[in-house]
Amino acid sequence: MKKFKNIISVILVFCSFIAVAATAPQDKKIPNEIKIGLETGNAKVLSSYFNQNVELVVLDNDNVYSKAQAQQIVANFFSKFPPVEENAFSVIHDSGKENAQYVIGKLKTEKGEFRVYFLLKQNSEKKYIHQLRIEQQ
Repeated sequence: MKKFKNIISVILVFCSFIAVAATAPQDKKIPNEIKIGLETGNAKVLSSYFNQNVELVVLDNDNVYSKAQAQQIVANFFSKFPPVEENAFSVIHDSGKENAQYVIGKLKTEKGEFRVYFLLKQNSEKKYIHQLRIEQQ
């Protein structure tokens, strides 16, 4: 009977570790500068993570743009839709593999909420945004 109780205890401890790991925030692998760029409406900070060409969908703009063009489009978006001052961007979901990750989030602006999707790919030692979508909810 004592052996049975020990086994049950070990199983309960193991299950509690799994539950804690499953409910822990999973967005730690997203570079903080990306979140800061979205929260503050800073296209320059955000674009420092753009790949040389970015598949961009922002309102009426839907194409593959150079890094510089994409930065201008995102800057224009933020000038029309400035993020709210606190907790403007929150991650809803993120998942992926070792070298590729997608993120779905919510961006609160002074003129409404937007759904943000982006695809990050790891190149050598840095993650780059290959796709970015900002869509009105």
